[in-house]
Amino acid sequence: MGKLDPQVARRIVKFLQERVSLLDDPRSVGEALKGSALGAFWKYRVDDYRIISNIQDRAVTILVVRIGNRREVYRKHL
Repeated sequence: MGKLDPQVARRIVKFLQERVSLLDDPRSVGEALKGSALGAFWKYRVDDYRIISNIQDRAVTILVVRIGNRREVYRKHL
């Protein structure tokens, strides 16, 4: 998150800590990405930013793959 504005980074961390990490099912606040290459990934919306993640059920682990502005985050292949 080094390239993000510090204020944006704080909002994203706060969202992950307060809204996602406390849930038994982190999918309840996210949305599945569509497409064969993206089918395993989920997105979370924080203002104009998107958190692209892979949810690992066995340990209820959320691996953040990419964070970026919604205009740019989907352009590169994951």
